[in-house]
Parts: sequence; structure tokens; C-alpha cells
Amino acid sequence: MSGLQDRAAWTGASIDYRTDGLHTLSADEVEEIDAALDHLLGQGDLDFPQITAETFPLPTLGGYVRGLRDELRFGRGFVLLRGIPRERYSTDDMARIYFGLGAYIGSPLPQSWQGELLGHVIDVSDVEPGARGYHKGGAQRFHTDSCDVVSLMCLQAAKSGGASRICSAIAVHRRLERERPDLLQVLHDGYVFRRREVDAEHGSGVLVRPVSIFARTGDEVSVFLSGDYPNRAVAAGDTVMTPLQREALDEVQRIAASPDTYLDMNIGEGDIQFLNNRMLLHGRTGYEDHDEMARRRHLLRLWLKVPGWPELPNNQGMHRSDDHPLWLRQRTPFMEVPSRYLVEITQRQAELAAG
Repeated sequence: MSGLQDRAAWTGASIDYRTDGLHTLSADEVEEIDAALDHLLGQGDLDFPQITAETFPLPTLGGYVRGLRDELRFGRGFVLLRGIPRERYSTDDMARIYFGLGAYIGSPLPQSWQGELLGHVIDVSDVEPGARGYHKGGAQRFHTDSCDVVSLMCLQAAKSGGASRICSAIAVHRRLERERPDLLQVLHDGYVFRRREVDAEHGSGVLVRPVSIFARTGDEVSVFLSGDYPNRAVAAGDTVMTPLQREALDEVQRIAASPDTYLDMNIGEGDIQFLNNRMLLHGRTGYEDHDEMARRRHLLRLWLKVPGWPELPNNQGMHRSDDHPLWLRQRTPFMEVPSRYLVEITQRQAELAAG
């Protein structure tokens, strides 16, 4: 079978991200970023929603970054930008640069009921009760998020480990089509998902939804995968998962976690990764971290909605457009600024240690 998503049906054994998805910024492109940051700072202390293609002008590089929309949708589905000199910028200026570049690909979406437009991927599980996956350490299984494009920028690398592990869901879909069409049908038929109560309470109020792991719109296959939401639905008594449904979820993870299928990508300090969240699964390898909060592995995350991309099918995604304006009511100005975030979380860590 061939078609629109052939380039996206790669396996980790068949490609190398350093030749198939890496763009190293030239000296001229770094200078353009520097000038854009100067322009932005010259307009006063702008909050993140005010960082746009207009306030962060990139006359040449902006066209390239905007063009990544097509590579992400019709190509491999991933791009790694390398070459921003991390040592030149403060953590806050790195966040501004990241948000500015992201604005050329899409519009930022809030990432939880708290309304944050820029997420902090850092282990704060010793400070934050019930921390979500991106606020915990260790490895992560394959999953997707609730956006068109999910992106990460590395501010601080781990002591060791912590590679980004990605996998083509299109390749997984095609393998199931060949080997286990019965399980593929189950994945298309869907599951009952139950999201976190606090997200529903501050959003649309919808807590439980039927969700298809794979869906087809025209010639495009899309994926939405979560290990947590279907299990939450079973635990709450919303549904009973059949043995075949369980086997299908396990088989997706088994295929994706095969060494010949996934691709490990090292995101160094200053690197930015963009992934098509509709056709790639992502996870993380285990890592060793520092005890001090300021030295812990710390990445920034954007969820982007891309103009011109078709809407996600109604039977995919847990957080939807009716949640976003309601979540944004909880957002406070500058809440995502890294220096402020680290001060706050370090203070909480010290208070807990003091008893």
C-alpha cells in the first residue's frame, strides 16, 4: 500500500535523524534570532501570548520555519533544530526565542486546566503531589498529546540519559494491517477514555469520551494513544476492557518499542524538536538526574495548532477546543517564565525539606 503518508512510514532501523531530520542553524540564522530577540525586548516586557511572528520578526528564517508545517505533515513528521548557542542566553530569553520560533508553525494551546502555554518538563515529583508524567523522572512509554504539533526545547540536560524516543504510528498501523488486522480493527473501533477530573471540571465538563486509537480521514491515518486514560475509565467503572482490546493496546506498545522500529533522538541544550503529534508516538528513555532543582533535566514544551491542517476527527483527542478558553481563565501573566517557575518550585522543595 502506498500513498500520502509513505515518507512517514519509516522505521528507526531505516533512517538517521541526523541526516533525515536535523537542521543546524547557520551563523546568519543565529544572528537573525538574536536581532528578533532584541526587537522583542525593545518593546517592553511582553507576556508570552504577545510573542508572535510580528513581535519576533525573522525575515528569512521565518519562511523556513513556517515551511516546516509541510515537512511535519507530509514528510517524516519530525524536525530537530540545532545551533542556538545556549550559553549566550538566559533561561528566560531561551523561552522567548522558543515561543517566537513556535509562532511560525502554529498557535500555542494551553496544556492543562491551569492554562499554561509553555510547559515545564522537569521532575518535580518530590514537590508536587500527583505529578503528571512530564513532571516525573524516569522513562516514559509511547503516547501522544492533545495538539497538532508537540515540541520540546532543552534548557538543561540530564546527568546522563533521557533521550527522546519516537516512533512512526503510520509504520505501526501498516504492520498491524499486514500481521494483525483483527487488532487494528479493534483500535479503530475505539475505547472509553476518562481524563483527569480537574481538567474536565475547569474545562468543558466532559469527563468520559469514546476515543479511537487510529482513525482515517481521507488518505490520512491519525493516532491518539494514552496508557492512562483507558485504564482510568476501567478503574472508575465507566467501561470493561475486553481481552482483545487489552491485547491491541499491548501490541501497539510492543511493536513501537521494538529496537528496529523506534528512533532515539538526543536533544542537546538549545536544541528544539518538532513532532507531528497526529502520526508520531513519543516517549523517553530513563535518565539519571541531579538533586538540585536548578540542575535537573529541564525542557520546555509547546502544544501547537497548525493553521491549514484539517481538524482532528471527532473520535480522537481528549482535550478539545471547547476546553481551551475555559482553561485560559486560570492562566496568570508570565506564569511560565522559567526563572520564576524555578524560584517557586525550589522554594517549595526547601519548605518540604525543612518540615
